[in-house]
Amino acid sequence: MQVSTIAESRSIDNNTKAPIRMSVRTPWKRRLASWSRWLHIYISTATSAVLLFFSATGLMLNHQDWFSGLQRTSEYHGEMNPNWVKAGDSKEVAKLEIVEYLRRTHAIKGAVAEFRIEDAQCTVSFKGPGYAADAFIERETGRYQLTENRLGFAAVVGDLHKGRDTGNKWGMVLDVSAVLMICVSVTGLMLVFYLIKRRVSALLVLAVGGVLFYLLYLVFVP
Repeated sequence: MQVSTIAESRSIDNNTKAPIRMSVRTPWKRRLASWSRWLHIYISTATSAVLLFFSATGLMLNHQDWFSGLQRTSEYHGEMNPNWVKAGDSKEVAKLEIVEYLRRTHAIKGAVAEFRIEDAQCTVSFKGPGYAADAFIERETGRYQLTENRLGFAAVVGDLHKGRDTGNKWGMVLDVSAVLMICVSVTGLMLVFYLIKRRVSALLVLAVGGVLFYLLYLVFVP
C-alpha cells in the first residue's frame, strides 16, 4: 500500500514538473496583430468604393468596343476680335482673351493642352477626360474653326482610371488610392501569419496564385 502510494506520488510529481508547451505571443506581436486587423478592416471598408471603381473601369478599358458608338463630334465656326491675333507679331497674341472667349461662347471643357502660334494661324487645344477640342484661328481675319469631340461616359471614366488629361490634383487622388490598396494587401498578408492552423495552406495558395498569374502572362501576352 505504502509502496504504491509513494510511486503514485512520484508519478504525479514528475508530471507536474514536465514542461508545458503553449503558444505565448510577446506584447509587440499582439499589438502588431491588433493594428494589422484594425487597419485591414477599416481601410478595406473605406476603399471599397475605390476598389469597385477601378475594377469596373478596368473592365471597361478592356472592352472599349462595347462603347464605341457613344462618341459625338461637333464643329463650330465663328469670328473673334482680330486684334487678339495680330498677324506678324507673335508677342501680341492675347492668349487669355482667346481662351476665355472660346470657353464662354462654346462651353469648352478641359484644360489648355497647347497654344501654338504660327505666322498664319493660332491653334488652341483643350484636353480633358474623354474630351478634346481644337480651335484653328486665322490671324489675318480672326475667323476660326472649332472641332469638339466628346467620347462618352466610358471614355471619361477610362481616362480617370489612367489619370490621362485629369490634372495634378486627380493624380494625387490616384496616388493616395494606390497606397491605401497596398496597405489593404499588406495587412491582409500580415494577418495570415497569425492564423497558426491555416498559415501554411494560405501561403501555399498565395504562392500558387503568383505562379499562375506569371504563367498566364507568359502564355497569353505576345
